[in-house]
Amino acid sequence: MRGIVKSVLGVALAASAVMGTGAGTSAGAVGPEAGAEAGFGVGVGFGVGVEAEAGVEADLAHHGHVSLWDGRVGVWLVSENHGPSDLSQATVRLAFSEPMAGGQELPTACLWSSDRVVSCRTGELRAAGGVGELALDLRTAGLPDELTVEITTAWRDGAAADRNPANDRHRVLVLATGDPYVF
Repeated sequence: MRGIVKSVLGVALAASAVMGTGAGTSAGAVGPEAGAEAGFGVGVGFGVGVEAEAGVEADLAHHGHVSLWDGRVGVWLVSENHGPSDLSQATVRLAFSEPMAGGQELPTACLWSSDRVVSCRTGELRAAGGVGELALDLRTAGLPDELTVEITTAWRDGAAADRNPANDRHRVLVLATGDPYVF
């Protein structure tokens, strides 16, 4: 019974994450079909309602830089798996303190969770060397002098443990100077 309730809850949460605020995916679709176009199955990529195998461990790390200038935000992100287990994929969440302008296209591996949150699949990350890269060029809704970006792993496919979670969680204050703020 617990598994059924968890699965139903997972489907509902994944559907609401895919629907977000109606911003859709890079193709401009809205609703559950938006997730399918971006390659997200219901629950897949978000890990909602999915139980990880006991004992499987993967150490994800996210590094890169963020820049802010003239109402634009540039994010360059590298995701790595330091092992010991391979991951078929993971989801990284980027949460901005300022809302982003609507109607923006994202890479096919990403979708809008809200006007302040983008969730992206990393692709396969093999142990001890698997690397996934992501580049975003976004417009903010206004012209902020600064903003904060929180980068976190939202889901690790099949991995129950990450003994070093500090390297996949970052909070970066970015000033509107155009300079790259490294994390």
